[in-house]
Amino acid sequence: MNLSNSQKKIVSNVAWSLGGKAINMASALFVGILVARYLGPESYGLMNYVISYVAIFSIIATFGMDNIEIRELSQQNDKKDAIMGTCFSLRMFFATTAYIVIAISLFYFQTDKFTSLMVLAYGLTLFTGTGNLLRNYFTSIVQNKYIVKSEMYRTFVGAGIKILLLWIKAPLEYFIYAQIFDTALVASGYYLSYKSTVGSIRKWYFDKTLVPFILKESFPLVLSGAAVIIYQRIDQVMIGDMINKTEVGYFATAGKFVDLIVFLPMVLVQTVTPMLIREKENKPETYEVKKKTFVSITTWTAIIMSVMVSSLSYWLITYTYGMQYTPTIPVLQIMAFKAVGIALSSAGGQIIIMEHIQKWAFIRNILGCILCVLLNYFLIPQYGIIGSSYVTIITVLFTGCFANLLIPAYHNVMKLQLYAILLGWKELRYFKRMIRK
Repeated sequence: MNLSNSQKKIVSNVAWSLGGKAINMASALFVGILVARYLGPESYGLMNYVISYVAIFSIIATFGMDNIEIRELSQQNDKKDAIMGTCFSLRMFFATTAYIVIAISLFYFQTDKFTSLMVLAYGLTLFTGTGNLLRNYFTSIVQNKYIVKSEMYRTFVGAGIKILLLWIKAPLEYFIYAQIFDTALVASGYYLSYKSTVGSIRKWYFDKTLVPFILKESFPLVLSGAAVIIYQRIDQVMIGDMINKTEVGYFATAGKFVDLIVFLPMVLVQTVTPMLIREKENKPETYEVKKKTFVSITTWTAIIMSVMVSSLSYWLITYTYGMQYTPTIPVLQIMAFKAVGIALSSAGGQIIIMEHIQKWAFIRNILGCILCVLLNYFLIPQYGIIGSSYVTIITVLFTGCFANLLIPAYHNVMKLQLYAILLGWKELRYFKRMIRK
């Protein structure tokens, strides 16, 4: 099969992404299972409660800049030093702001001392997370191999540390510290890759003229992202506060398998998006065809994997996490289909950003956030984590797809999504067309 240089680049990028993700997630799942079995549902639940608590405030730290960075670096690579220097400064400012807000919230809600200390410790990941700026650069130039190498470095070193902690029978807090160290490891990997392939970050500089543009473009995504983070993470916080941390452990365990389902659609989204951006600029007639194929393939990849995981839930849980996690089985059978909503949302969201209509995105996400909180508030006391599982599916599908009906500018995106759900399986054979030069 003869491939153009562009096609070879995409195929290589997809191969690196898939291979790296598969290795990283397999290793993370293996070690995660060992940690979960060692800690037990209650302590494992507390650890996930801490992670979810900080995640709710992470949108302040990133200020919705990730996709804007990728788009601008893809379109204006010659200005990368100004873009990256400015975005780095903004990220550090917003990370500091987010950390202060976390500290205030802990005081306001009078969280117990141990949990508060763990949340403040894990909050340091808001600063190490600024390394994602480097990740976004490699994504923009379609060079995922550097991302994969950095993440594999983090995975293997981090796994070794966690196994050592298991061997010495370390308490819960050490596993949370290990999670913090993981984020520092991957950030250092991105930095070393950037330094060896591009050059010193000292070339970056702050350009105040870019600040208004970046903030203006990012602001709708901040509102949107805040709502997304809340409806993706608030369930674990509400379960922990309204029931107990043990139930959080069961619920979070199902989420680990959902992450496995989502990885392939997300790799497709991250890899194909830069190509679609260039296609839109250079060949608008083929862009329309390829974005339809893009949404369909992403969605049906998630549907196929969701059905498989839901069907195998009993064996997946009992043979990995053990019988102490059997309450997770019905949760996973439902939660597996969250991946479909995420795929629809991610693919549609990228089209919204590429077509510069993201200023309305916050509306659907705020509606989804309100729906999530209200449904969880009423269903968790009566139906527990099963009720919260159904809320997750309803919220993700509503926010990522059906809420587009309420926004005229997004009607075309919704048409693509509905086609993907109903007839998108026909597009699976056209993957090559999607990446054709």
